[in-house]
Amino acid sequence: MKGVISFGYLCLSLLLLGCATQQERAERKEKMQQTVTEAVEKRQWHIDVTTMHTMRYGAKTVTPDFYLELHGDTLRSYLPYMGQLHRAPMISPSQGLNFEARIQNYEQRTKKNQGVQMDMDVKTDEDSYHYSVELYGNGQAYIQVRSQHSDPVSFDGHFD
Repeated sequence: MKGVISFGYLCLSLLLLGCATQQERAERKEKMQQTVTEAVEKRQWHIDVTTMHTMRYGAKTVTPDFYLELHGDTLRSYLPYMGQLHRAPMISPSQGLNFEARIQNYEQRTKKNQGVQMDMDVKTDEDSYHYSVELYGNGQAYIQVRSQHSDPVSFDGHFD
């Protein structure tokens, strides 16, 4: 009889522990959604990049020091690039996707799956770029970069 009672207490405690874990997960998810929403509204966010997808070389895992940041009307891009340049850069050395530039055009729209898509155009001494950033409530991010003079590239990352 003692074994049955002990087993009952064990089952009850595991059930309560599972409920607390689900509630904590829901609270963390809600907090992340709120944090992402506030960051997008303020135009103050940072995305750490984890994977690069290239047109010619496939997907590559990248080191954790690459990122994309938005601070008001300034975009800070420190991203790797692998692809073909269609025109040699005018200045040397090539800065690639490593720059800080003012945003010339910014559009934002809400996506159906609790995400926000932000489209930004920037111009550097080397090229003009179009960044399309999808940021989701769970903190996941997807970045597409197109330019006038090089192959497109995309990245996966997470909101920090």
